[in-house]
Amino acid sequence: MAKELMGRGRVTLFPLLHMWPDTYGVAAYTSTGDFGSTAVVAYIPIPEVPDIHWLDVAARHTAGAMSAANWVLCTGWSSLTVPKPGSLTLEDVEWHLEVDARADAVGDKGSAFMYGHSEVYTGRLTFIDGVETDERGRKSLIVTETLMKQAAELLPVGAGA
Repeated sequence: MAKELMGRGRVTLFPLLHMWPDTYGVAAYTSTGDFGSTAVVAYIPIPEVPDIHWLDVAARHTAGAMSAANWVLCTGWSSLTVPKPGSLTLEDVEWHLEVDARADAVGDKGSAFMYGHSEVYTGRLTFIDGVETDERGRKSLIVTETLMKQAAELLPVGAGA
């Protein structure tokens, strides 16, 4: 079974060109944990749009001493601090992450923090209204379709697969 994280808070969404020359997805950045020490840099699942495998994208973009985890952290954090046109920030939303990968930040001079985070989780982020349990005790997510649709609308016209 895949690892999952759930949280509530501010989520920044932005279109991301992740496969050259024309494959876009919608990326999400948020944080969780004590004082936001855990970053979540994810993608919004959109039918017909390839998933964003963050550490693979980072490996294609890093050079020198920068780690893939730090590149992912930089991309997510930058989306909040310097939002690009077409970005959207949602305040106080509930989310669920199906984790693809986890990596540690590699800070300067032996620090274990980068951009205020000690670790980053990547994967598939879904906006939810909660979790319901059926009569057999099985749990399922109640997906917020309105926010998922709003996120998909951030894709540039004609972008995707």
